[in-house]
Amino acid sequence: MSISQPAVLITDLCKSYPVGRRRIEALRDVSLVIEPGEYVSIVGPSGCGKSTLLNIMAGIDSPDSGEIVVNGTALDGLNQNQVAAWRGKSVGIVFQFFQLMPTLSALENIMLPMDLAGNSKNARERAGALLERVGLHGYEDNLPSELSGGEQQRIAVARALANSPSLILADEPTGNLDSANGMAVTEILESLWRDGTTIVMVTHDLDLAERSPRVISMSDGVIVADRRTGAAQIPVTAG
Repeated sequence: MSISQPAVLITDLCKSYPVGRRRIEALRDVSLVIEPGEYVSIVGPSGCGKSTLLNIMAGIDSPDSGEIVVNGTALDGLNQNQVAAWRGKSVGIVFQFFQLMPTLSALENIMLPMDLAGNSKNARERAGALLERVGLHGYEDNLPSELSGGEQQRIAVARALANSPSLILADEPTGNLDSANGMAVTEILESLWRDGTTIVMVTHDLDLAERSPRVISMSDGVIVADRRTGAAQIPVTAG
């Protein structure tokens, strides 16, 4: 019987930033294992290191020391171009502020990661299917400026799914949304998890965090609690 490798394996991760003449320690010897198919929320006060940790998981930032392996790939062994190529094919990222390309339509924004990864074959059809999955069929030609914040975030989720990643990293995905749109995005993420996608989400919303099976609490750059909520259902993998 084969044993699957962790989705995320972090060992003794440290990261600091210069602030004037000082250095602020964002992460201090953080170690963490996230298994495939888990739905994990990371919570804590502003400045506790949770977004830094997520950015390192995404390869957007790099640690000062320690090791990080995502789906079997050791990120510290890759150069910037290799990290960018790996990220485009392996990880979907949902940002708080959407980061859609303003001159591209909704469909084109979703197609962009496929084009960049060399997956342009059937990209238009796949983008259309993803639009339908997030409830925005018929919005193919709309520019971001013609969409509400909730609609833009759903486009951003669809874009994150463009290359069928097994890992979704979401940084405050509902932070800029009203409660109704926030719940719509939350339900999409939960649907993805039930289909077997690994979800790691940073959030200030403790009620939202409690909907996930596992909650990691951070403070001053360290993990201070790692617990199961007992409230979420066991995911059912499609197929």
